[in-house]
Amino acid sequence: MMVGLTYDLREEYLKEGYGEEETAEFDRPDTISAIEVALQTMGYGTDRIGGVRSLVRRLAAGERWELVFNIAEGLTGYAREAQVPSLLEIYGIPYTFSDPLVLSLTLHKGMTKHVVRGLGLPTPEFRVVENEADLEGLALPFPLFAKPVAEGTGKGITPSSKIHSGAELRRECRRLWERFKQPALVERFLPGKEFTVGIIGTGREAEALGCMEVILKDEAERDVYSYTNKEESEERVEYQLAKDPTAEKAMAIALAVWRGLDCRDAGRVDLRCDEGGNPMFMEINPLAGLHPQHSDLPILCTLLGISYQQLIERILFFALKRVK
Repeated sequence: MMVGLTYDLREEYLKEGYGEEETAEFDRPDTISAIEVALQTMGYGTDRIGGVRSLVRRLAAGERWELVFNIAEGLTGYAREAQVPSLLEIYGIPYTFSDPLVLSLTLHKGMTKHVVRGLGLPTPEFRVVENEADLEGLALPFPLFAKPVAEGTGKGITPSSKIHSGAELRRECRRLWERFKQPALVERFLPGKEFTVGIIGTGREAEALGCMEVILKDEAERDVYSYTNKEESEERVEYQLAKDPTAEKAMAIALAVWRGLDCRDAGRVDLRCDEGGNPMFMEINPLAGLHPQHSDLPILCTLLGISYQQLIERILFFALKRVK
């Protein structure tokens, strides 16, 4: 079987003049190499396709693949993660990970939280703030937390994201509007432990692999799993397996969110505890990073004794179930 690889390389966008933060979600060359080696070890042929524009050219030229391993993030728009899967569906080519509906929904954190709340699952009170008028009468208790409504990898998150007053809220929302040209998600700040839960599988076969606590070191920016803390995680962040009752609750919530949103194959759910130590859903990543040493899901797998090769094999196992 020939497996195509779709991805966005960070270094290519940097060469085109895009900034460091703009390209934070894109992949390093060694991520693509690691996935390719894992697939080849399984006996598959591999073909590096690249991003959506390269995919368009090659589809138009008549090329096809029996399966595409897709980690392309896309560059613009709420549906950017859905662009590659949408094209592949048009041509009837199966692919890894979630479908265009899920990827479009989950990139928009506000819409995702509406659905999660509708499922009866815990998430902090929030508002999607698009303009100055939305700030009037915002009845949420301080401290608050603000971030772009549709970004990942900590983009836009700094120590100023934790907000203590109306003046700070207005200033932070203006910064986010100007920088990212999109609404801000404003929610109640959760002061407790932060977890990420790894999920593998689809539907009723999905399972929570484990729960990892994100612990900020003294060198880290305080209180927030920020863009800088993520970029320099080796120096600023400690990751530990969590196995206590709180972690078990976090895993149960994460799995319910995963199944409720109909995510596929593998990904991550991020949670944080409130004042009472209760885990609350923050966001979900159904297209999680796969760098062997730098991305949260592979880090969690390593802590659990699951090798990178085994992770890729399990992703392929569930994706291939959809191949007819």
